[in-house]
Amino acid sequence: MTDQPVFVLGSDLQALEPAAFETEAEFQELLARHPRVLDFGSLADGQPLRLVLVAREMGVPTSAESGPAYWLDHLFVDADGVPTLVEVKRASDTRIRREVVGQMLDYAANGARYWPGALLQRSFEETCVADGRSLEEAYGELLGDRSPEEFWTAVEERLAAGQMRLLFVADRIPLELRAIVEFLNRQMRQTDVYAVELTQYRGDGDLRVLVPRVHGEVATAAKSPSGRRSMQRTTRDEMDAAIRHRLASEPRRIATALLDHAATRGRLEGGTANYPSMSVYYPVAGLRVPIWTLSLYDNPAKEELAFSFGSITHHLGLDGATAFADSLPAVPELEKKLEVQREKGYKGWPSISLAALAAQPGAVEGILATIQQLMDGQRASA
Repeated sequence: MTDQPVFVLGSDLQALEPAAFETEAEFQELLARHPRVLDFGSLADGQPLRLVLVAREMGVPTSAESGPAYWLDHLFVDADGVPTLVEVKRASDTRIRREVVGQMLDYAANGARYWPGALLQRSFEETCVADGRSLEEAYGELLGDRSPEEFWTAVEERLAAGQMRLLFVADRIPLELRAIVEFLNRQMRQTDVYAVELTQYRGDGDLRVLVPRVHGEVATAAKSPSGRRSMQRTTRDEMDAAIRHRLASEPRRIATALLDHAATRGRLEGGTANYPSMSVYYPVAGLRVPIWTLSLYDNPAKEELAFSFGSITHHLGLDGATAFADSLPAVPELEKKLEVQREKGYKGWPSISLAALAAQPGAVEGILATIQQLMDGQRASA
């Protein structure tokens, strides 16, 4: 890369010299306020990409019961619901060569698993308030004909399926990082990986020019279109087939009872991950509230029911989430996780294996009764 100036031609010719960012905080603030410097490519319908900031310093937990263990520099999203994770480093930081890659993969893997849609929605809306931006204006760029809840559920599903962008942003991108980015992009079918070199030039007064150069686009273009951004949802027939094939008699009865109740009393929605999963929205106080997700993981094989307490707390408040948790049946595996959630303010995804439910007589009936009580009680008090 050359250190030659660029020139602005007006009434006179003015040279703008390359200038480093003084601090990483300055660099991060610039991206948060001007995400258009990262807008390259297009949406699924061919419209220009426009990234919208969800949060700076987005907390990344490493379990459903824990608080943030790491902090991602920036989380953006676009109108297709595709999350964009951004890590910022200056060239003077030696971690830009290799360490930042492991860091980013850690954030992506754990964010995909532990960022529920309700948490993302709350983070986005808090960011808008802090920036003095109206929610109506901010959502105008994202929703189309969807509700906020539907949009953030779609974002959550994108994450679970690994459909995201990973952006390494620096004032200079070393060759080692470029090579890693291009390799990852060729190997990862659902995730796009880029390195963005953002060079700053300064002139007289406050005049600045920012020049982004994107690395990784060639490898992205070479991916098979059929393997990327697909949103094939698990159908009920597919879920039933997986249950028949994989589960013993009692776990099979429990899984089927959960799905039948959801289909009758709520709305089932198939997941888009590489393993079979389905979530349910129940009508509570005039809202459609996501309550649980049933997942049949493949590697390693595991079947579990996870409760969406982040969404429950977001929609019904802490008192509603507490009442729901207190009414769930006393299954030891679940009780331990709910105790942690009480301390954390009910913001995670406490889960229980179907085997543990099968070992506790009447557990699934207790769960369904608690859900029915939630619907009836909230309606009655509304």
